[in-house]
Amino acid sequence: MTFSAASAASSSDDKDLTLPEGTRCWVLSNGNAGYEVQGIGLAEMMGVVPEIKRVSPGAPGKWLAPWGPAMKDPAIAAPWPDLLIAAGRQAIPYARMIRKASGGRTFVAVLQHPHVRPSKFDFVWVPAHDRLSGPNVLSTLTSPHRITPEKLTAEAEAFDAQVAHLPRPRVCVLIGGTNKAFTLDEARMETICAELKAVMEGGASLMVTPSRRTGEAQTAILKRELEGPRAVVWDGKSDNPYFGFMGQADAVIVTCDSVNMVGEATATGKPVHVIELPAISPIKASKFRRFLDALYAEGAARPFAGRLESWDYRPLNATKDVAREIVRRYRARQQG
Repeated sequence: MTFSAASAASSSDDKDLTLPEGTRCWVLSNGNAGYEVQGIGLAEMMGVVPEIKRVSPGAPGKWLAPWGPAMKDPAIAAPWPDLLIAAGRQAIPYARMIRKASGGRTFVAVLQHPHVRPSKFDFVWVPAHDRLSGPNVLSTLTSPHRITPEKLTAEAEAFDAQVAHLPRPRVCVLIGGTNKAFTLDEARMETICAELKAVMEGGASLMVTPSRRTGEAQTAILKRELEGPRAVVWDGKSDNPYFGFMGQADAVIVTCDSVNMVGEATATGKPVHVIELPAISPIKASKFRRFLDALYAEGAARPFAGRLESWDYRPLNATKDVAREIVRRYRARQQG
């Protein structure tokens, strides 16, 4: 089952997004923030407060995942939840185990390519660039997340005092860092800063959030080069302004190294400019390439060309699509 990239809009009532009252839900991952936020975002969309479960199997379980058995973990024990949302390879052995141990009572939803047969689970979501299909598989262009218009408004108000002095247009700048697909070295950061300064010279102001992967030297370059009355750079110590800056922004500039980060930016409905980084692994970067090209074709994002552009598009919200399908299948099984 596959939805198009633009399937976010729906005429269904909000009840199609809500699980039955009292539903117990676990979000299970290896603690990877990108995986965990997808599960939490879905749970919140479905009206439940999940219990967070994190697993860190040692050898050989870590090496054998997702195909091997689940390693014993005292935190993963009965009573089993009504709904399990499992994300990432390390979670897959536990998802299989819980489905079996619960006698099939636990509805098991898996996020990301499980690398085992999807039929082993009740539902599987994958990003479209993973190219997986099946009768219980849903693929969407962007990933589930925690962004809602209400959350952006509330977070924007919380950070209003910090950015009140910045003239509009205000640009939220989301900086990632080196990963297995791309590199963000000091030389590239210098170039990015030169382009960002050109944006400020054009009349805009910047609200910048480096990430844990940005690197100390690269973050120091950001702070040094952008210091001034038209930019605020997060210090990494105070409350994270990620959502607040997006809520305050008139446009977004984001590095290409995180599917979650780029996808979340397109949920705002604001122009999203993508800073493309040098690839260090053509194979791993190829999935990002498919994702970015699809976003560009959808009209939700454009490559950053050193200047701000303005355009309109329908915000992308895969969270509703995925939540609605989980709720539909969950209720159908209860009734059947």
